[in-house]
This record gives sequence, C-alpha cells and structure tokens, in this order.
Amino acid sequence: MDELRTSKFHVLKSDTEPMAQWRITLNDVIFGAESKPGKTFDIILIIAILLSVSAVILESIVSINTPLGKNLYIVEWVFTIAFTVEYGLRLVCVRHPLKYALSFYGLIDLLSIIPTYLSLLVPGANSLLVIRIFRILRVFRILKLFHYIREAETLAEAMVAGRRKIIVFLYFICTLVVVFGCVMYLVEGSVNGFTSIPRSIYWAIVTMTTVGYGDLTPTTAFGQLIASMMMIIGYAVIAVPTGIYTAELSKAIVRKRDVRGCVGCGKNGHEVESDYCRYCGEKLPE
Repeated sequence: MDELRTSKFHVLKSDTEPMAQWRITLNDVIFGAESKPGKTFDIILIIAILLSVSAVILESIVSINTPLGKNLYIVEWVFTIAFTVEYGLRLVCVRHPLKYALSFYGLIDLLSIIPTYLSLLVPGANSLLVIRIFRILRVFRILKLFHYIREAETLAEAMVAGRRKIIVFLYFICTLVVVFGCVMYLVEGSVNGFTSIPRSIYWAIVTMTTVGYGDLTPTTAFGQLIASMMMIIGYAVIAVPTGIYTAELSKAIVRKRDVRGCVGCGKNGHEVESDYCRYCGEKLPE
C-alpha cells in the first residue's frame, strides 16, 4: 500500500544518481498525483480499467457475446496492449524497476495483463482480467483519502491480532462438521443421498453455515433432529468470530491513543493526531 501513502518510487532530483529529464517527467505523470498531468493520467487510467472490466463482464453474457463477441474481443486486446505499454513505462521511469515490479501495485499491474496472453494457450483465462478492478485502489491517492488507509490498517491490525483465536475457532468448526457429517452418513446412508462421508461433510458445512441449499436433506426423524441441532449451533457460532474481531478491534483503537495529559482537565487517552482535548477543548501539549 506504499503507493497509497506516498509514491516511494517517485524520483527526486536530489537523488545521488541523476536520471534523464524525460524519465523524471514521465515519472511525475505516471506516479505523481499532485500535478495536473498526473491527475489527468490517473483519471484516464481508472476510466480505462472500468471499461475493460465491463467488457470482460459483458463478454460472459451469451445474448451480448453472440452479436458483439468479436468487437468485445478486439476491445479486450486494445486495453491489454495499452496496459502492457503502461506497465513497461512504469518500469522505465523508476529508479529501481525490480522494487516496483515486486510491490503490491506492481504485481497487480502485471497480473492484470497476463490473463489475455494466457488465453491464447488456455481458453477462458481472460475471465481473470477482472483482477484489474484492484487497480481502482489508486482512487485513494487521487482523492487524497489517506486517512481511510489508516482506518484500513486498524482493521487489518485487529484481524492479525485475533488470528490465533480465529484459527482455534475454525479448527473447532471443522471438527464439528466432520463429526456431524460422519454421523449423518451412518444415519441416512446412500439411500437418502448421503453416498459418502465427504458428501455428508459438505451437507454439514452447508447446514452449519445456515445456507441450506436443499440439494441434500435428511429424511429420517433422527437425521432431521441432528439437522435441527446443527442449524441452532450454526446460529450460535456466528457470534463467536464477530465477538473475537470486535474485541481485537477495540484494543487496536485504544492503542491508537496516546497518554498526553490535558493541561485544562488533566484527562488523557486522546487520539495520536489530536491537537485539542476531546473533553474540554484545551490545546494539547506537543
């Protein structure tokens, strides 16, 4: 997400090794969001991404693909070639091309053009072009929504902090669906559609998550009792990961506050970037 904060690939003239002026100018247009050419380039890029993704989606609709299939195919290749050229220019105008290529956006940019070329060998691979939608994340940089990135980091921090609890919970759920799946296999049997333990486990997962496709249902009284128990358990366990994540999120939010004491009311616990007391409005010490 480095590009969302500040472009670490942006060339500075104070760098020890001088770069050609055309590379500096090109870098400012492609990676810069402050200059008018940079903003215009980003807006055009976002429009192109949306149009290319729309073309891929429309191509999957038979009623549209039948009369317009060739046109959509041409449009797809035009966008792919344009994005390929753009990717090449991004590598040319940065001081360390490998760093950009291995960055989050560099990998997304590369993955957004590979499916079209791959479709020459693997039919249908071009459907993966919808990954281009991830490039829209650059809108944060254009609209200067950097504070949203901090909120996203808080959410990610809470998820990482609660990963052990969530893993234990998932292990417990996996154990339950395996046990219930095996029991249903014994109770219902192949006569009622539970032809194997994996298929029965599939039924247990669908039931536990309260999805209920209805393609596989118990017919015996004991089987229906087990199914009812699983549905109730399913509703109960939904609250567990929510509670875990909420608790970790609360801790993450608290960690974002500092311990500066207000000279007006003496209270602390203000947000790190606060300039004034959240309780009395007094200016906080630096």
